[in-house]
Order: sequence, then C-alpha cells, then structure tokens
Amino acid sequence: MKENSWRNFQSGYILRRKKQSFFLKTKKPIIWVMAILVFIGGIYLLKINAPEKNDVTEKTDVPQEDVKEQVQLSKNQLNHIITNTEFNNTDKNFFLVDTSEARYKIFTSIDIYLQQYLLSLMDRLKTLTRGKPQRIALVVMEPDTGKIIAMTGFDLENPDKNPCMESDYPAASIFKIVTASAAVETLGYKPQTQLYFNGNKYTLYKRQLKDVKNKYTSKTSFSRAFAESINPVFGKIGKNYLGREKLEHYADAFGFNQVIPAELPFLSGTFKTNSKEYHLAELGSGFNTDTTISPIFGAMLITAIVNSGNIILPSIVEHVTNSDGQIIYKNKRTLYKTAILPQTATTMMQLLGKTITKGTAKKSFKGASKDKVLSKLLIGGKTGSLYNRDNTIKYDWFTGFGKEKATNKQIALSIVVGHGKYIGTRASDYAQLILKQYFKKT
Repeated sequence: MKENSWRNFQSGYILRRKKQSFFLKTKKPIIWVMAILVFIGGIYLLKINAPEKNDVTEKTDVPQEDVKEQVQLSKNQLNHIITNTEFNNTDKNFFLVDTSEARYKIFTSIDIYLQQYLLSLMDRLKTLTRGKPQRIALVVMEPDTGKIIAMTGFDLENPDKNPCMESDYPAASIFKIVTASAAVETLGYKPQTQLYFNGNKYTLYKRQLKDVKNKYTSKTSFSRAFAESINPVFGKIGKNYLGREKLEHYADAFGFNQVIPAELPFLSGTFKTNSKEYHLAELGSGFNTDTTISPIFGAMLITAIVNSGNIILPSIVEHVTNSDGQIIYKNKRTLYKTAILPQTATTMMQLLGKTITKGTAKKSFKGASKDKVLSKLLIGGKTGSLYNRDNTIKYDWFTGFGKEKATNKQIALSIVVGHGKYIGTRASDYAQLILKQYFKKT
C-alpha cells in the first residue's frame, strides 16, 4: 500500500516537473510572439488614426532634412518681393511678406544683437540738438561670405530712403585704396618706398604736383602717406605716375560705375575722368566730389583686401520659405570679381593697419593694444573726409576690418557720417564702438 502510494507520488511529481519544464521552455517565445502582435496592431491603429498631410496645421519654420528644397525663386523675383522691406530699420532677422501670389518668410543674415546696438545708437543721435548728423549710414558685413549682419542709418532730408544703398556720397580719401593698389601692382611700391612732397599734407595745389626736391620738400614712406592720407603724394601718383588708363582700369577692377547684382541691386559708385591733367591728381587722391560710392560698396572694397583680392557679392537673405515651409530660395556665396593680386592685398593689409596705429584713425583707437577686446584683434582701415559741393555737409568716412587673432573671425565695416553745422561723433569712433560690441560677445 505504501509502496503503491510512493510510486503514484513519484509518477505525479515527474509529470508535474515535465509540464513545468515545458512551460519554462515555451514561456519566452510566447511572450515575444505576443509583443510582436501588439506592436503590429499598434502600427495599424496609428495608420488608421494618422492625419492626412493637408490636415496638418502646425509647421516648423525651418524644414527638416527630409524636406525637399524646391528652388523656385530667381534673384530678380526675390528682389521684387523684398524691394519695400526696410532691412535697415529692423530689430529682427526674418520678415513675413505678402504678395498677390503668395506669402513668403524671408530669413536674413542680420545679427540681432549687433543690429539692436546700432539702432540704439541711431535713436540716441536723433535726440541730439547739437551734433546730430544730416546723414549717416553704417554697414557691417562678413567679408569672407558677403553676408550683411547689420545695417542702419538715416537721412533727415530723405527719411524713406535706405542711406546704406545710396551712391551719392563723395568717396573722398577712400579712393586712395584703389590708387594705392594700382601703385603696388604697376609701380612696384612697397610700404617702405620713399616718396616726397611739398607743402601741406591735406591740400592739393598744382604747384604741389611738380617733381621737385628742395629745402621745403618733405620725405615720407608709402605706408605713412597712406596712413596719414597725404594728398600731394597721391595726387602725384595719380597724375604723374599712373595716368588716366591705369586709374580707369583699377577703378573698373574694383567695381566702380557698375550696378551690383545683389538681392537688392544698387549702384557701386561713380568714377569719371576728363581731359584735364589736374583732374587726375584730384581723382588719385580722392580730393574731389565727382567720385562717389555707396556705403555697401565701401564694405565691398574691404572684402577685396581681406580676401586676397577677391570681391564677394553682398547678400542679406539667407533663405526664403513658402507657405508650406519649403525652401524656395537659398543664398550662395558668390565671387563678384577679382580686383587685385593676392600679394597686393597683403601689402594693402599692412597699409590699412598703419592707419589705425599711426595714421588718421589713431586717436579713435588710442589704447586699443591694452583694451581687453580690441587687443585680441587685427584692425585695419581707411578714413576720408570732404565737404559736399554746397559746403553744407562734411562727409566723414571709415572703411575697414576687424579680425580676431585666435579664431580668424572677421567683419568688414563701412561707415559714413554727413556732419551738419557741428561735428559730432566721427566715423572711426563708431568703428571702434562696433568692433568692441561685436567681438566682446565671442
């Protein structure tokens, strides 16, 4: 009896162990099969409940990587769309533009931080009763890309115009950049080349153009003549050594007398010769009101120097999207033309640097070598000043660049101030302020 009970127990135990072992072996596969079935069922339900493409009302501003770009807008069409957009008075970097055809979102290269700073300077100027300029324009550009990152100003007589694009400002001594480049390439001038002049540095009389040396003659170097903007030296270079053909050639090489085919087309500036020999001296030195430039073109001149002779086409639009969020226009870095040789640009960089340390911008940049921001930069520039034909506005220029030594990050600046009865803040002072403001955040 006991033996049968024990055998029955053993048989039942063995049977239970076999069932348990079978369950353990099949448990994991069953769980996996169930999980897969649940997953497939979830996808099916999601597919049924997913909204159609047309039902989606919320779209991102910048399309994701899998969104196809549909480049549909030409530069001419873009120009028509943005022609009334006030880029110079904005404190944002994108715009919504409605046309009869569609709504567009324009994304720009404007640096909001810097743009707001420039706008605050303009607001302060407008409150002045003494020293308020009649006209002022400030342009800041990335010289290696051509992207305009800040642009503002005002014209008291023409408040509806963008003063940064107007091309009627006398170029004054800014044209010495062109004359100096021509002298380096065709006359073999180097920074240390010795030159001579008679009389005052900043006058230009016919008698000062004679190649004479006497006890009244002053000797100077080419770099110093550029840095101090010595008119008789550059008058002689223009009239006696370069002549009409070479001046015209280099003016054309830098882009004068041309409509710049940018997103917002503008005239670069004007340069014209005539039959008078003395006029060549006026042109070479910039001592005339006939040669004009626009502030944006002033920045373009600097791109030629910092880009080894290459002028980059300016731009302000990064890309444009349509109402579906698709990119229909995208900016591309564009080489406009090559103005000078790379070695010429290297020499010009030295001359522009001398203007800051020893020349006409020295006062504005006094103490730069000890400043915690400016001391980290390579800075170069050219100043210019000249009254208009009516002698009612004194134009004051600074075109130049600032480059961070550690990172090579750089900006080009073009600033013109049209002073009225009272001389207020000078263009080179604005340049110093802008460089400090921009680079202190990096």
